[in-house]
Amino acid sequence: QVQLEESGGGSVQAGGSLRLSCAASGRTFSNYVMGWLRQAPGKGREFVAAISRSGEITRYADSVKGRFTISRDNAKNTVYLQMNSLEPEDTAAYYCAASRSSFVASLVASGYDYWGQGTQVTVSS
Repeated sequence: QVQLEESGGGSVQAGGSLRLSCAASGRTFSNYVMGWLRQAPGKGREFVAAISRSGEITRYADSVKGRFTISRDNAKNTVYLQMNSLEPEDTAAYYCAASRSSFVASLVASGYDYWGQGTQVTVSS
């Protein structure tokens, strides 16, 4: 089992930037595909970005492509989400998640086995 803890959320004006971090503890971090997902009020949890175990492969939701960047540091057991050009539509609780499955399975919320408690991101216009 792996424990995940997010940090870095907050309030920002449209066009601003935030960097989310997720620290993992427990089992070997590099064994997991890592992802970021988000949930806005009244909506389901949606995929934002995923990164392969080695960090060589990344995928993004169309809505964030070109604005968000996911990265990981396996030596520090940490995954990051750099969010630039933020829009009010990005307002949501952001969750870090770990998957034991294939990278393809990590492109949907159901593909994850472990979740953090989430960090709130609020973007004002």
